Amino acid sequence: MWSRSVWRLLCSDGRAGRRVSILGGRFSPALRRDFFTTTTKEGYDMRRVDLTPLEQRKLTFDTHALVQDLETHGFDKAQAETIVSALTTLSNVSLDSIYKEMVTRAQQEITVQQLMAHLDSIRKDMVILEKSEFANLRAENQKMKTELEQVKQQLINETSQIRADNKLDINLERSRVTDMFTDQEKKLMEATTEFTKNDTKTRSIISETCNKIDTEIASLKTLMESNKLETIRYLADCPKEGHAHHQQLLKWTPADSRRLWTGTGGRIPMWNCRLNQGTPLEPLL
Repeated sequence: MWSRSVWRLLCSDGRAGRRVSILGGRFSPALRRDFFTTTTKEGYDMRRVDLTPLEQRKLTFDTHALVQDLETHGFDKAQAETIVSALTTLSNVSLDSIYKEMVTRAQQEITVQQLMAHLDSIRKDMVILEKSEFANLRAENQKMKTELEQVKQQLINETSQIRADNKLDINLERSRVTDMFTDQEKKLMEATTEFTKNDTKTRSIISETCNKIDTEIASLKTLMESNKLETIRYLADCPKEGHAHHQQLLKWTPADSRRLWTGTGGRIPMWNCRLNQGTPLEPLL
């Protein structure tokens, strides 16, 4: 009976140790690290805290009752105390592994308090940063906004000035083109007037010339008609004149020939036949 109870206790402690080891093996290193209160992290002021010292930990069984039970089952006092001491050591080892792998509620609360304290510190730092850095950023943004407004106003002014200058240049160019067009129209009108005058003058000159030509033609026609009549009259009078000249030649003497030859200087005279009837022939020198 006594050996069975001792064996049950040993098996239970062994199973407890195995459960602790198995339970500890189920958690990942990162998860187990989150439960450690003695682990230091960068950026956090954490200190190692041993919440339950080894001498203050409570065992899960009554050692005095176990010694008495062992003495009842035939063990002397020294053997019973040795067995209980071994069981106590085994229990402490199991508790150490449990405390290393697990966390208590008190430790969790302390960790939460530490995290809240760090969050408060971060919040305060954020407030300070907002008051300092954010204020500087706001000032810089306001300054940049003011500069942008100034640049925008300057661009608007320059654009308005350029637009006004362009309008003025366009109006001046339009006035210049209008004046040029007016001058060209004036010159064209003057040229048209001059051309009209010259055309009128040319037409009048042509008309006068045509009239003169017509007059000359009429006079020539008249002269031709008169010459025609004179020719007809001359041709009608020629036989009579020829007969008269023949009679004069018959009366011509050699002395008259020498006298004519001497008077003409040795040239043969040309006889002028006048149209009047009875007019003697006269030599043309």
